Amino acid sequence: METRNILLVDDEKAIVKMIETVLRKEGFEHIYTAHTANEALAILEKRQIDLIVLDVMLPDYSGFELCPKIREISEAYILFVTAKVSDLDVLTGFAIGGDDYVTKPFNPLEIAARIKAHFRRISSVETLPTVNKKKTFNFGRFLVDEDRGELLVDGQAVSCPTQVYLLLLYFCKHPNKVFSKSELLEAVWGYNHYVDDNTVSVHIRRIRERIEEDPSRPQFLVTVRGLGYKLVKGKMT
Repeated sequence: METRNILLVDDEKAIVKMIETVLRKEGFEHIYTAHTANEALAILEKRQIDLIVLDVMLPDYSGFELCPKIREISEAYILFVTAKVSDLDVLTGFAIGGDDYVTKPFNPLEIAARIKAHFRRISSVETLPTVNKKKTFNFGRFLVDEDRGELLVDGQAVSCPTQVYLLLLYFCKHPNKVFSKSELLEAVWGYNHYVDDNTVSVHIRRIRERIEEDPSRPQFLVTVRGLGYKLVKGKMT
């Protein structure tokens, strides 16, 4: 039995019911549903939600407009569902606080698989024995506190969405190691299919915006041409 709270937001009731049915078969019991942006916000104000499946096209205002409002009151993982597949739409979703996306038409089992993969990642972090943890990773300009789940830049706490934090933490645990995009998708997202390169690229950019003095000329999280990315250990103190 899964105790995580999931919110499904879509104006198409048949789609909501289909996803809910599959999730319940997968063991998720705490599922809330909303068909408008305002209904979703009302639920979020009353409930602690862990993950939101959010359709982009809603009758009152769009999922892209709703996402920043959600981020004001919740750090829930946001999985966008969209019929829009342009690079600009995907980049917009990530830039405003989304964590992942799936395009219509979709198999509800795919959504269930992504949700389960996300919660497995969270659970693995939560249940690691303390003796096996390195609590902090100090890179001079920035510090990742694994025990608190925080990113500090120049001594100040910086807001970091779940997936951005998990990707940065993975790099911190493997300094100077080069990872391809597919390796990062497998290790941090839990899958490497149904996802294009934008997923990793946008999250890399979001990390750089937080840890680099000049994100356009990164000194810590660098690109290794033709191979992938690495977090440079030489900047550590």
